[in-house]
Amino acid sequence: MNRLSLKIAAISLAVLLAGVSAEAKKKPKTKKNVDLSANPLANVKSKQPDKELFDKAMLAMKKGRYDVARLDLQTMLNTYPESEYRMRGKLAVGDTWFKEGGTAALAQAEAEYKDFITFFPNAPEAAEAQMKVADIYYDQMEKPDRDFTNAQQAEVEYRNMINQFPDSSLIPRAKQKLREVQEVLGERESQIGLYYESRENYPAALARLETVSDTYPLYSKSDQVLLGIGDAYAGEAHNIQIAPRIPGAVKERLRAVYQDKAAQAYAKVITRYPMAPHVEDARDRLIAMNRPVPEPTQEMVAESDAEERSRQPMRFTDKTLGMVKHGPMTVQAVHVGEPGMSDPKKTIAPSINQENMAYFGAAINPGAPAAAAPTAAPTAATEPPRSDQPSQVPLQLQRPEGGTGVGVTVVNAPSGEAAADPNAVIKPVGPVNTALPAAEAPGEAPVPVNDIKSAGATATPIASDKANKKKKAPKPDEDESSSKKKKKKGLNKLNPF
Repeated sequence: MNRLSLKIAAISLAVLLAGVSAEAKKKPKTKKNVDLSANPLANVKSKQPDKELFDKAMLAMKKGRYDVARLDLQTMLNTYPESEYRMRGKLAVGDTWFKEGGTAALAQAEAEYKDFITFFPNAPEAAEAQMKVADIYYDQMEKPDRDFTNAQQAEVEYRNMINQFPDSSLIPRAKQKLREVQEVLGERESQIGLYYESRENYPAALARLETVSDTYPLYSKSDQVLLGIGDAYAGEAHNIQIAPRIPGAVKERLRAVYQDKAAQAYAKVITRYPMAPHVEDARDRLIAMNRPVPEPTQEMVAESDAEERSRQPMRFTDKTLGMVKHGPMTVQAVHVGEPGMSDPKKTIAPSINQENMAYFGAAINPGAPAAAAPTAAPTAATEPPRSDQPSQVPLQLQRPEGGTGVGVTVVNAPSGEAAADPNAVIKPVGPVNTALPAAEAPGEAPVPVNDIKSAGATATPIASDKANKKKKAPKPDEDESSSKKKKKKGLNKLNPF
């Protein structure tokens, strides 16, 4: 009996210890992302009529009956304008449109959120409303190779959110969304730049790639972008090397300039992104060019390592989902670092061409000063005058003496040999005497002849009357067609047709 009781006690003790160890092994709960659609007033117990209407609207919105929810909310706002639920009710009206979805509904939701920010700019819910405005454009973003209007607008709205409400608890989420939006915009620009580079259109490729490097430094493929910039400059150097009709000294100067540009781009890959996947490619290119390979600092190594560790790897499921998903895939977006809050001046292809012309001029005349900036071209006659170069009026409008009040004084060129400039390099072309000839006198009018005979007067024969008599028109041939019916002759009289 004692042995049995000991066994029971040992088993119960083992079960107790197992339960304690299981509780100890449980991981601490992590905080979930803030649910913007959650109702913070849902657990408030109250039987007030405005609270009843608000809860009824929230229940209808939860069940997907958005029109019923909007009707209840509008009833509450109109009936109880001083209710403590009016701010949440006004914001919930926008939520009904936001959850309903569709282009028209989302546009209406944006209008409701903007109205809320206008009426309650200092309320804590104003940051939430601005966040939802940005989320509207974020949810409508297309893939990088499609229309990027929504992505650009989402970037603007997230920046407004961060600038207007810096103390909001939603700032970390807004920054992460902004990083993802900039990832999509950077992907778009880099794809276009690499396409231009594959077609050997180096100015256009450099314009796109340098814009990505300057505007989106947290882009996941920034090392590839810098490699593309270096390869584009290397391609320019190769084109100069094989170009005909250029002196050898000029070729060497231009080639050295473009190789220096390429080496700077390769070196930036090593110093700025030392933990990126394509660092070794940049090192190999510098070694092939006989250029020194720089060493990154410890701070740059730590920063680049933190960026690479924060990225999520692209898995097979993500690639499969990206083929059927409407929007872009942003799993490779960085989760650390400050996103760009302002766009620097974009690099355009004409500026790259102007730099190339400046390099070419410096290579031809190494000791010549830099060329001045081109002046503005004068405007045409039909264009409005510019502020820097007003157009000149070619004609002087004035009131002539003794005229009708509308006249133009036309300044003619001086005529004659005396008016010609003896020092002119180009002599005038044309006749010397430019005076207009005198107008010829009109011919005499013919003498009128009255053909009407006066009463009692005898007609006087005129010699030309016989000549003026009308000649009889010749008879048409029998073979020619005529509208008159011809008489039948001979046997044709028997033919009834």
